[in-house]
Formats: sequence, C-alpha cells, structure tokens
Amino acid sequence: MKATVEQLAEIGIFASLNRTELEQLQEHTAVRTYRQGEVVMYEGDRIPEKLYTLSIGSLRVTKIGAAGKETILRTLFSGDMFAAPALLGNGIAPATVTAETEVQVLTTERDFLLAAIRENPEIALRILGVFNQRLQQLHETVHGLVSERAIVRLARFIHYFSIEQGTKIADNSVCLEKRLPYYQIARSIGITYEECVRLFKKLKSVVSYSRGGKIAVLDWKKLEDIASGEEIDKTAVETAATQTKSASAN
Repeated sequence: MKATVEQLAEIGIFASLNRTELEQLQEHTAVRTYRQGEVVMYEGDRIPEKLYTLSIGSLRVTKIGAAGKETILRTLFSGDMFAAPALLGNGIAPATVTAETEVQVLTTERDFLLAAIRENPEIALRILGVFNQRLQQLHETVHGLVSERAIVRLARFIHYFSIEQGTKIADNSVCLEKRLPYYQIARSIGITYEECVRLFKKLKSVVSYSRGGKIAVLDWKKLEDIASGEEIDKTAVETAATQTKSASAN
C-alpha cells in the first residue's frame, strides 16, 4: 500500500519538501503495518535498498551479544529512521527490530530517494543530522556504561523518556506516558533485573514504580541532579567529610 502525502509530511527529513515533491515521493513509498510483538527485521537479515522510517507506533531495537545476552539499543518513535545499512551500508540488518505496539513502517526506494536528494540537498543534510545524533547517543551510552554508576544511568533513562514521550497526571501523580518494565530498563542500561529492582528501591523518594512499568516522578529536581551526576557527587563529598571528621575525632 502506498503512503499518503500526510504521512510523508510528518517525517522530519522530508520537512523541506513542498506538496508536489511529496506527491512524487509518494509514488515510490510503501507503507506496511506490523502487529505488536511482530519482528520487522532480524539481526543479520539482508534488507532491500530502501529508506526505513517509522510512521506510527514504537519499535524496539535489540542486539544479541557474544554471550547470548540481549541488549536493548534504543526505542524508536514516530518519524524515526532505522536500518541505515539498507540505505548507505552493506544491506545487512545490524540489529533486530520488533514492534512494541502496532506500527506502520514506510519504505522509500533508494534510487528515487537519491534523485530527490539531488533536487533538494537539504534532505541529505537532515539524514546526516540524524546519523550524527545517533553517534553522539552511542558515544554517551558507551561512556556511561564504562564510567558512570548504574543509578546515574537509570536516572538519565527515566529523564530521557519523560521528555521524549511526555508525562500525564494519573492518581494525582506525574507519570511517564510510556510504561517501562524492569526487564526493558535493565537491558537498556546494562544491569541485571535484580539490580534494577534494588535501584528503584534506593530512589523511592524520587520515583515510584508500579506493576506493569508505570513510573511516577516524585521529585523532578533530584531526578535531574542524579541524572547529571551532581547528586551522587554531593553525596560522595558529604560521606567523605563525615568519614574525615570521624577519623579526626578518634
């Protein structure tokens, strides 16, 4: 089924195109619906030379490590591109992409996309901007896994989704729109399920977790401080000062 002009207009990289250009692109763009839990592509699959963009819903991108452990690399939302190797690389899916909800995926033929870029180079700049952002996120993730405490990574993860997906008022609390179960959080920030549960207990004055992945933020300022590392540094300094004072007294 062909995508509509309205669907294409909602994709960020096509924001500079006028209606005539979108109608031309429409002729070479298809849309496919996937049910919740259905796999869009498996890691290692050979994928057609197309641009893949998400129109509706959310997708989970995962990768299996050498030890067989699955890690959640990112969650994709409406307007996001994915499967870059199909467009610019070797045509091999670098990760498994699964529908978290019912989704609609748009695919645009590579040759026609390149022709559109020649007519409107801003499309290429927008694509490069997306890839640059992904590289920065990857760098921050790797740096965080190596050098940051798990509690900081957890706070950043919650803060990110509160901004990316928004919040709502429920039961007189400010809750994240997206539900995030323990297993998903753990696999996203590189910790075990059990450690994730323990960290939420440590943060019970800052965030609360309810069955099904419902997260409410109780103290935004402290969450932001922990996510930036400031609250952890402050606690460390206070602990060191207390230990020094105690040692001096002895």
